[in-house]
Amino acid sequence: MSDETHEPSKRLFFALNCPVEQRKAIAQWRSALQLRSGRTVPAENFHLTLMFLGSVGVVQIADICTAAAKVRVPGVPLRVVLDRVDSWRRAGVLVLASEQAPAELLRLVYALEQAMLPFGFEESSKEFRPHLTLMRDYRVPVPESATPPKFFLRADHFTLYESHKGRYRALAEWPLVP
Repeated sequence: MSDETHEPSKRLFFALNCPVEQRKAIAQWRSALQLRSGRTVPAENFHLTLMFLGSVGVVQIADICTAAAKVRVPGVPLRVVLDRVDSWRRAGVLVLASEQAPAELLRLVYALEQAMLPFGFEESSKEFRPHLTLMRDYRVPVPESATPPKFFLRADHFTLYESHKGRYRALAEWPLVP
């Protein structure tokens, strides 16, 4: 984590990327909801966060990447079903969520959390809930949908992203199948 000396830092997170064809399908489904509240998350930013690191000193990034490369991976591509739309009022977001998180995904998240402990990143006190954010500043009930969500996010790698001015840039990625 960045200290008080104002060293250069980046806002980082680990995530599973959402393939282009999935992004398009999810964006079309979201458009059909005709939402009138909140700010739309651009489809190119769709992802499933594994672990949010926050502000990280640039000097730490290489060591974080080295630690991530040693994380025990599932050995198979991950397939996450996004089959529920939910409104998280405290966070002010509308999300596509997973009714049942795959065990392989939960193990990967735990392994990442353990790998990041030496850098001062605490394990999250909140239970990991796989989700893809559709809207921010969303303050109304869950919308009705003529077509229930049923999207399959398939990933064969996980990625370290930098968040900068609303854009996400991949810094490094690691295969889920060694």
